[in-house]
Amino acid sequence: MYWYTLTPTDVLMLRDAKPFSPQERAWAGSVFPPNGHTIAGALRGLLGTKDNFKLKGVFFVKETPRQDTNNPEFTLYFPSPLGFVGNKPLIPLNWDKSLSLNYIFWDQTKPCPLTTKKPDYQEDKLDKKYRKYLPYEAILNYLQDSKFQEGDLLQLNDEPETPWKIETRSHNSIETNTKQVKDADGYFVENAIRMLPGWHLAIAIDQLTHENIENLSNKSEKLLTLRLGGEGHRVILQRCESLDTQWNQLKEISNNNFKNDQKAIAYLVTPGVFEKHHNGQAICKPYPWEWKLAHTINGNQKSGDLVSVATAKAVPISCRIRDKNDQNKSIPAPQVFAVPPGTQYYLNQPCYLFADPHNPDTQHLKENQEKQAYHKAKRLLELGYSELFWIKWENH
Repeated sequence: MYWYTLTPTDVLMLRDAKPFSPQERAWAGSVFPPNGHTIAGALRGLLGTKDNFKLKGVFFVKETPRQDTNNPEFTLYFPSPLGFVGNKPLIPLNWDKSLSLNYIFWDQTKPCPLTTKKPDYQEDKLDKKYRKYLPYEAILNYLQDSKFQEGDLLQLNDEPETPWKIETRSHNSIETNTKQVKDADGYFVENAIRMLPGWHLAIAIDQLTHENIENLSNKSEKLLTLRLGGEGHRVILQRCESLDTQWNQLKEISNNNFKNDQKAIAYLVTPGVFEKHHNGQAICKPYPWEWKLAHTINGNQKSGDLVSVATAKAVPISCRIRDKNDQNKSIPAPQVFAVPPGTQYYLNQPCYLFADPHNPDTQHLKENQEKQAYHKAKRLLELGYSELFWIKWENH
């Protein structure tokens, strides 16, 4: 994979999947960072093709000037894991029988409750702020040692809470032949996103797409820009080789952690889409459908490896798809509810995702329905969704 930075030339307008109508007090919701469908659409517009792409991201990148050279340093940033309360890691009750909450009753049709060890009340009194996004170095420590180093999770005094700010903007429509704003159906409000100085977005693309972009760049002899989101706003697309090294190092450690048949944590770094058609209806789940719970309530159930989940509010995602009756026309796709990045899964041993190319259970799919589900899930993985880092469990 080849990493690129995306640098906005102005604000970005990225609406979410919630419908709205321009009328009195209407508010158009926004989402940031953009999802894989949005990036793929922007790349198709740049390259003038309908081909599919393989993507990684979207992530944030911080640019830091170097005193000894004109080349700045770029650092990948990832969403903070949700399996922490402050700097205390959450622990499934099933994994530590010494925890005081083991006497409680809980619904065993759902993932096991999470708790922390005995809290340090003196530490809790301190007013501390914790990062929402962690730099590459902190994630490297986490993957290598199964824990963060002191200060990795703390927000520095000069560090922003998020690498962007929101600018609220209103849109008005004028009555015909007048200078008056329409009373209704002509007013709505939406959010514009402005990246902070020194911050960029980052994506990785496959080799063929990289070669096509290089050819286009050599022909134009100018910085490439692509349209991202609404209102025609653009971002500058630039190759960043230093991010290749950072990503490859993290994935190598993650892959090695996956090979250990021991307790593990799966750390979701991009939105996870786990959708399944059940009784004619599409249902989204906060964890992969193929991962069965480790605890069962009757002898007819087959136990799996998933013990618990630390997650938050779902992220609505929508895109556009080709009309079946007209391949040159696109229509809105059904809304999907994605698991937020930062979600963590606690498993008795690492498990493959259904559409993972290395999953031996999906090498010989027979039924057409299974094949369709596989190709749909595989396409979502190729768009950058459901990217996992694996951490070996160590009960510190």
